[in-house]
Amino acid sequence: MAISKNNIAWGIRIVISFLFLLSAVAKLYPSPYFAISTFEVKQLYPMGFSESFAPYFSRVLIGIELALGFLILQKHFLRSIIIPATILLLFVFTSHLTIETIQNGGNSGNCGCFGSLLPMTPIEAILKNVAAMALLIWLLFIMPKSNEKKDNFWLLTTVTLASILALFMLAPIQPIESSFSVTTPEETTNDTIPETKVDTLKTVVTKDTVKKVDETLKEVVKTEPTEPARHKSGYAQYFPNIDKGRKTLCFFVPGCDHCRDAAKELTELRKTTKNFPEISIIFMNEEADLIPAFFKYAGAEYPYKIIEVIPFWKVLGSGKDTPGIKYLWNGNEYKYYWGITDNKFVLSDFESLINKPYSELKK
Repeated sequence: MAISKNNIAWGIRIVISFLFLLSAVAKLYPSPYFAISTFEVKQLYPMGFSESFAPYFSRVLIGIELALGFLILQKHFLRSIIIPATILLLFVFTSHLTIETIQNGGNSGNCGCFGSLLPMTPIEAILKNVAAMALLIWLLFIMPKSNEKKDNFWLLTTVTLASILALFMLAPIQPIESSFSVTTPEETTNDTIPETKVDTLKTVVTKDTVKKVDETLKEVVKTEPTEPARHKSGYAQYFPNIDKGRKTLCFFVPGCDHCRDAAKELTELRKTTKNFPEISIIFMNEEADLIPAFFKYAGAEYPYKIIEVIPFWKVLGSGKDTPGIKYLWNGNEYKYYWGITDNKFVLSDFESLINKPYSELKK
């Protein structure tokens, strides 16, 4: 019986160790700084963590997760510290996911438990965590009590500190970039609003002429504008002419397969569409060396700017994901596609959108 319990205990420890190690490593995929920054923007910022504190907290948290994956396999302070700490961490994660599920629903989106390597919805993560906590509680009951006076506390601290230090070395904290803001639709540039030219009344000298001009003015008032008033979108710092005419603004990651597919679809549509809205791209500074390969796959090259990871997520927008594609007309935003779920880019919808005249578009 003792042998059977020992085998079960080791089986549980191996399963929990695998889950924690996989979770920590997955949060570093596809590259440590990119993945951790994504974790901060999508998980910590919405919880109220500041930009200055979130980078430290994220690395410490993932470091502890990594350490527990190793420490669950050793014997020192297993019953009194390691197993309770593991249960506590899972409980905190589960509580957060439960609150998020109640507020936002948990049937879609990636909770980030396994980063972008293994997408998992909040409900799936809750079920996984509850099962893991049940196994750990069972482990407490079947494990024999040990004499903790002989246990080595320095082993725990060394493994934990080494794991946290490894995270800071793999993904060094970079300086906070300047903030990015997008103006509201009300903030238009009056000096660039399209004007309808009408002859002034200074040259009018007869009643008949005045009557004709008056009728002309009435017709002008009834005339619908053919394009929207100019608006400051906030992207002129990247592309000076972005607020002039119809534009397609894209937010891509060079190594993102979904981004590449979206760019390729835009290229194909551009070949068959007259007066296609000019394409401009804001790339995340992650694997920027892949940009030539990105354009080769897309089938064409477009004007682009590269910005750092955290500012990129800010420009993309809170809660948004890549690929991001905006349809702008004189700086006014008429459509924003983002992510790969409900709001994803749909070529047929975009084609219909850009072919609509302003009179239909504004309805």
